[in-house]
Amino acid sequence: MRRLLLPLCVVLGACMPVAPHDTVSRAAPASDAALPPIKSFARAQPKPPLAANSDIARDFLDLAFTLESGRRLPFFSRFEGPVSLRVTGAAPAHLGADLDAVLHRLRTEAGIAIARTDAENANITIQAVSRAEIQKNLPQAACFVVPNISNLSEYAGARRTQRTDWARITQRQKLAIFLPNETSPQEVRDCLHEELAQALGPLNDLYRLSDSVFNDDNMHTVLTGFDMLILRVFYSPALRSGMTRAEVAARLPAILAQLNPAGQSRVPQRRDATPRSWVATVQQALGPGTPPQGRLSAARSALNIARVMGWYDHRMGFSHYAMGRILQADHPAEARLQFQAAYHIYSQLPECDLHMAYVSAALAAYAIADGDATAGLALIAPAEASAAQNENAALLAQLLMLRAEALDLTGRSAEAEAVRLDSLGWARYGFGADWAVREKLREVAALNPLKDRS
Repeated sequence: MRRLLLPLCVVLGACMPVAPHDTVSRAAPASDAALPPIKSFARAQPKPPLAANSDIARDFLDLAFTLESGRRLPFFSRFEGPVSLRVTGAAPAHLGADLDAVLHRLRTEAGIAIARTDAENANITIQAVSRAEIQKNLPQAACFVVPNISNLSEYAGARRTQRTDWARITQRQKLAIFLPNETSPQEVRDCLHEELAQALGPLNDLYRLSDSVFNDDNMHTVLTGFDMLILRVFYSPALRSGMTRAEVAARLPAILAQLNPAGQSRVPQRRDATPRSWVATVQQALGPGTPPQGRLSAARSALNIARVMGWYDHRMGFSHYAMGRILQADHPAEARLQFQAAYHIYSQLPECDLHMAYVSAALAAYAIADGDATAGLALIAPAEASAAQNENAALLAQLLMLRAEALDLTGRSAEAEAVRLDSLGWARYGFGADWAVREKLREVAALNPLKDRS
């Protein structure tokens, strides 16, 4: 399932140095004119995986033979033959285009024979329901996938029975994905990518993966080049449903050598496993239901665990980033130091350009609040490119809004207004409701020290 961790750098109030609570409401309101049309990304531009094949083989085994709970699976399972998929429920208008786009990628990049159908006996049913219905069944989930049912009404009776036990499945034949239908287009799409990928392939998430949606940090939200390789291996003719871990492990080197020849010569990183104590503290810090002091305590614990583990990878960067997120409301100066620490770590890791873009948005906000347009623009430019390549409309919209404020600081008002207008179409996809788009505009405008907040 996709967990309801606090969205990273794209929610109202996120990644901004916080002034007194009434500052945003005092900022000049956005125009009441109709917002421009919603924008979406034309085509995917995934980067190829950068890991060594020996690391990918280990990742594949842990993704395919372990559940998120840590429970081991005895058998490898997948669909055998062409996969059919249908959509039911009150599907939002934008779902069709996003679904067609990801199905095209699955066919062309992962080599999976998957197509839409109207037939009731489809292998995969995507049911669009309200967020309330999802959380009634799984309070911590934004969306989820279940085997051997096709309707949410079946879930309560089938939950915790052999019928929905992944450990008893040797071949996948029927399952259902439950998506929210009244959230932003981006959130629906993000759920679609992760849950459809898990319906077809891996059932686990690993925090040690830096370039994958199979990671509960939610940094990557659309299927990456690494993810498509994992799915392509999943559907390799050399594998079949019902294989044991040892049988799959024996065939992976040859499969990866054929599918990812560049990975043969790369130096393995052999990242250690992520302790469950770190996972638990991160989820406590960023998940729903934790009081503010509890969030701060959990974020400190996660950072301490990362230091004890001796990490200098994206998990240490994320530990600093999470701490910055928790501190920013009441301790903005301390939060800034945490974001700077995260930026330094991410900047050393070639696969972490998207992670760095999130942190760049936070640091650019501080620079603009300081009146330092030059520093803000220097952070924003590469971050925009990364947000666009990774199809993160909410992050891209926020960065464009920040660039507009930085341009205003330099007196380039006409250019600023053009950039601000460009941000709105992306914001409509990323944030959804018009009120959310306008509130984000007000929030970012409130950073500009030249604007009247009285």
